[in-house]
Amino acid sequence: MQEPVELAIITVFSEELHASLYFVNASLQEVVFASTTGTLVPCPAAGIPPVTLRWYLATGEEIYDVPGIRHVHPNGTLQIFPFPPSSFNNLIHDNTYYCTAENPSGKIRSQDVHIKAVLREPYTVRVEDQKAMRGNVAVFKCIIPSSVEAYITVVSWEKDTVSLVSGEKVGSNAGQGLRMN
Repeated sequence: MQEPVELAIITVFSEELHASLYFVNASLQEVVFASTTGTLVPCPAAGIPPVTLRWYLATGEEIYDVPGIRHVHPNGTLQIFPFPPSSFNNLIHDNTYYCTAENPSGKIRSQDVHIKAVLREPYTVRVEDQKAMRGNVAVFKCIIPSSVEAYITVVSWEKDTVSLVSGEKVGSNAGQGLRMN
C-alpha cells in the first residue's frame, strides 16, 4: 500500500543555463491497484525548461506502449489499463519501474516504484471444521485464499446472522474460542 505522502523537493540548478530539475514528490514507492480499474502513476519530476520524462523497468529497459495495456502519456504519466485475470503479465502488472526527467540541466532518476495489480476474482472465505464436546471450548479458524489474504481483514464472526464477536477487530486468520453449550 502507499506510504504517507511526504513532499520532497530535490533541485539541481545550472547557473549558466538558468535551468533546473527537481522531484515534486519522491516518496511514492508502491502502487497497488485492482485489475478492474487500472492505474495512473505520475512521474514525480519536473523542471525549467520543461523536461522530457521517460519510464523504465528496474532492469534499465525503457518501456514501450502496449495498446490497451500500458501507455506513457505526453505529461509523463504511466497508465496501466484495466484487464481480465487471464491477461495478467508479471512484466507489466507486477514489476518495478522508475522514471527519468531530462532537460539542459541534466538528467535525474526517480526511486524505484513497485506496481502491482490485484486480480479481482471470485473467492470464498470459509470456517475450518472443528469438533468439540458440549461444555468445552472450540477454536474456529477463518480460511481465506492466499491470493487475497493480504487484502482481507476479519471484522466479525456470525452464526445464523447473529454476531458472535462485536466491536473487536480480529486478525485475518485469527481463531475465536467459543464455549460449546
